[in-house]
Amino acid sequence: MLFKISVSNIRKSLRDYAIYFFTLIIGVAVFYVFNAVGTQAAYLTFKNDSRDIVVLLTTMLSGVSIFVSVVLGLLIVYASRFLIKRRNKEFALYMMLGMGKGRISSILLCETIIIGIGSLAAGLLIGIGLSQVMSALVVNLFDADMSKYKFTVSVPAIRKTIICFIIMYLIVMLFNTFMISKCKLIDLMQSGRKSEKLKIRSPWLCTIIFIISAAALGYAYYSVTHSGLDQKKLIIMIAIGAFSTLMIFWSVAGLLLRVMMSVKKVYFSGLNSFTFRQISSKVNTMVFSMSVICLMLFVTICSLSAAFSVRNSMNRNLRELCSADVEYECTYSADGNKFSYADLEKYSSEAGQDITAELGEYVHFAQYNDPALTFAVFFGDQKDAVKEQFRMLNFDFCEEIYKLSDYNALMELYGRKPISLESGQYAMICDYKNMKQLRDPVLASGQPLSIFGHSLTPSTTECINGSIALSAQHINMGAIIVPDEIVDENAATIDILIGNYSASSEEERDAAEQRVHSAFDNVSEYITSKYGSEYILALTTKEEIRQNAIGLGAILSFVGLYLGLVFLITSAAILALKELSESVDSIPRYTMLRKIGADEKDITRSLFRQTGIFFLLPLILAILHSVFGIKFAVTLLEAFGTEGVLSSVLTTSLIILIIYGGYFLLTFLSSRSIIKEQK
Repeated sequence: MLFKISVSNIRKSLRDYAIYFFTLIIGVAVFYVFNAVGTQAAYLTFKNDSRDIVVLLTTMLSGVSIFVSVVLGLLIVYASRFLIKRRNKEFALYMMLGMGKGRISSILLCETIIIGIGSLAAGLLIGIGLSQVMSALVVNLFDADMSKYKFTVSVPAIRKTIICFIIMYLIVMLFNTFMISKCKLIDLMQSGRKSEKLKIRSPWLCTIIFIISAAALGYAYYSVTHSGLDQKKLIIMIAIGAFSTLMIFWSVAGLLLRVMMSVKKVYFSGLNSFTFRQISSKVNTMVFSMSVICLMLFVTICSLSAAFSVRNSMNRNLRELCSADVEYECTYSADGNKFSYADLEKYSSEAGQDITAELGEYVHFAQYNDPALTFAVFFGDQKDAVKEQFRMLNFDFCEEIYKLSDYNALMELYGRKPISLESGQYAMICDYKNMKQLRDPVLASGQPLSIFGHSLTPSTTECINGSIALSAQHINMGAIIVPDEIVDENAATIDILIGNYSASSEEERDAAEQRVHSAFDNVSEYITSKYGSEYILALTTKEEIRQNAIGLGAILSFVGLYLGLVFLITSAAILALKELSESVDSIPRYTMLRKIGADEKDITRSLFRQTGIFFLLPLILAILHSVFGIKFAVTLLEAFGTEGVLSSVLTTSLIILIIYGGYFLLTFLSSRSIIKEQK
C-alpha cells in the first residue's frame, strides 16, 4: 500500500521532482566519470612513468571525491527541504485522515528509495557513456596508445558511487524523518498563507555599507593584481573579498526595491511593481546563500579557466621549451650557495663512462658569474619595486652570464635564431613574463653594466624571449649574453652539456634514455665516493620533463574540472530550488493577479524576469570577481604559459551557459507550471 502511494505521489509530483532528478543524475554521472579514470586508463598503453602518474591522479581524484560527496550530500538535503515544503498540505491531509507521522515518514522513505534507484541508474548510464569520452582526454594528455582500448564499465567506480549515494540517502532519510516528527498539523495547514516578511532597511545605511564594501572589494582586487602578496596577506585579501561580497548582497537587498520605486515610470509600468517586490523578497531571504553561491561560481569560473589554460599550454610549452633530448650540469658548491666550475667530461672519463656516446649532436659550454653583478645591481634604483613583487627572490644572487658563441651554438641545436652583438654590448634573454616586464624598463633606459670589468650597454630595448635550460615552463628569469673576449674563464661556475640522441626510432630512443640514466648514476656515484657530496651532478631529459609536466597538468586539469563542475551544479541547483520554493509560496499572489485582470503573458513575463534576475545577480558579481581572479591566476600560472587564457575563458563560458543556463530554463518552466495550477 505504501509503495503504491509513493509511486502515485512521484507520478503526480514529477514536475516538482524535475530539478531534483536533474541534479541527482548529473551529480551521479560526474562522480562516476572522474572515479572511473583509473579503470579507463588500465586499457590504454602507457609508458611506465605515465602509468605512475595515472595512479597518482586516480589517488588525488579519490581524495577530492570525499569533498565532492559532502557537497552533493548537503545539496540533496537542501533539495529535500524544498520537496517537503512543497507537500505540506498533502501531509496535513494525511494527518487529518488519521495517518501517523511514522506512516508519513515511511511514505517519504519509500519515495526516496525509488528516486534514489532511478537517479542512480540514469546517472550511471550517462556516466558510463561520458567516461568513454574521458578516455579520449586521458589519451590526449598522456600520449597513450588507444589500439588496445575497448568499451569499459568501471565496477570499482560504480561501487564507490553507489556506496557514497547510499550514505547520502540514509542521511536524507533521517533528515526527512526528523522534519516530519517536528511538523504540527496547524503549521502544515497554514503553510500556504505564511510568507517571508519583506524587510525594508534604511536606504542610507544600505548605501553607506554598499560604498564601503565596494571600496574594500576594490582594494582587495588591487592588492592581488598590482602588488606582491605573501601567504598571510593573500588570506586577508580573500577574507576581505568574501565579507565584502556578503555585505554587497545585504546592501543590494535593501536598496533594490527603494531604487526601483524611485524610478516611478519603470516601477509602475505593467507588473514591474509586483516583479521587483518579488525579487527584493527573494534576495532579502537569501543574502548569505547568494553570497556563498557567488563565491562558488567565482571558484568555478577560475578553476575551469585555469584547468583549460594549463591543458592548452602544456603541449605547446613542451614543443617550444624542450628542444633537445638531454641536459647535464656539473658544479662544485662547498657551502650550498657559492658555485665553482667542475669539468663534467673529466669526471665522466675518470668514471669510465662516455656521457656523449648516445648523442648525435651536442653543445658543451659553461655558465659564468661575476660576483659584482647581482640582481640588486642590475635593477639599481628599481630594486625596491622589484622586491615588492618578488618578495622571495634573493637579490644577492649573481646574474647568469653566457658567451655569445656558446649561446648561438645552443640556439642552432634548438633550431632557434642566433643573435649578434656589437663591441661593448650585452643581450638579456628572459621568458618569464612578469620578470621581463620589470627588466625591460632597465634595458630601455640604456643603463650600462659593469661585467668582468667592462662597461657594456644593452643591445636591445627589451628582453629577447628565450631560455637556456630545458624546461616545460617559462621560468627563465634572465640570462646575460656577452662577447666572448670579455669573459673571465676563471669565473665559470657550472659546466653544461645539452644534446640530442642519435637514435631515431621510439624504441631506440627509449633504450638510449635508459643507458643515459645508467651512465649518469655511475658517474654520480663515482664523484660522490671519490670527491665528496659537494660536487653536484644533475641530469635532465626531455622525456622526464614531459612526464612531470603531463602529471602536473593532468592533476590540475582533472581536479579543476571536477570541482568546477560540482560547484557549478550545486550553485545552480540551490538557486533553482529556492526559486521553485518561492513559486509555491507565491501561488495565491499569482491567483490574485489573475482575478484583478492581469494578462497571462504579463504574468509569464514577470516570472521570467524574476527568475532571470535571481540567477544573474550572483553570476554578475562572480564574473567581476573572476576578472581579477583570473588576472591573479595568470600571474601564478605564468610559468606554465597563459597564451590560451582567452580560449579557456570562452570554453568555460560555454560550459556555464549550458549547465547554468539549463538550470535557469528548467526552473522557469517548472515555476510557470507551478503558478498555473490554481489558474
